[in-house]
Amino acid sequence: MYSVKPITAMCNLVAICILSIFALSATAKETKVNLRSGLWQVTTNSDLLLLAQHIPQAQLDSISEIAKTYGLDMPQINNGAAISQTCITPTMAKQQTIPQLYQPELGCITKSSSRRGNHYQASFSCHGKQLKGQGTIKGKMTSPTHFVGSSQFKGTAQGVPVDETATFNGQWQQTSCPKSTVQ
Repeated sequence: MYSVKPITAMCNLVAICILSIFALSATAKETKVNLRSGLWQVTTNSDLLLLAQHIPQAQLDSISEIAKTYGLDMPQINNGAAISQTCITPTMAKQQTIPQLYQPELGCITKSSSRRGNHYQASFSCHGKQLKGQGTIKGKMTSPTHFVGSSQFKGTAQGVPVDETATFNGQWQQTSCPKSTVQ
């Protein structure tokens, strides 16, 4: 069975992973492909997200409240996949800029980033109270309406060692964005 401390640490790591989903999609949108503005759905898969089914509902509610403090809605999590939505405004698409959602709140900063054509990669470092470690993000914009990628993070979450890999893909959904997805 699971002890309370690892479950609490895993709950917080899942929250961090969920918040990072937005950062992953954001990095993918920096490629030179002309982005389509509007609502995007981002699906992230990882073994860590499989743990969500073991988290008590009260903890999930707490994670959801944390996400809301950052202006985010808790993504739907099912079978190791988190599904979230984010909006790319016409201005963001034209300037190929994205909202910075995770860095200040989680103590993470981008160390380096590059892109070649439709391929992108970045490395980041986290030195926050809850999250410490190093990570990388790699991916490809396959079209103005789709991207794919992966991320790797090695470090600690609330002192618990983490070595996690995730894959993600983004798919443009529609031109208009619900108010809750606009940054």
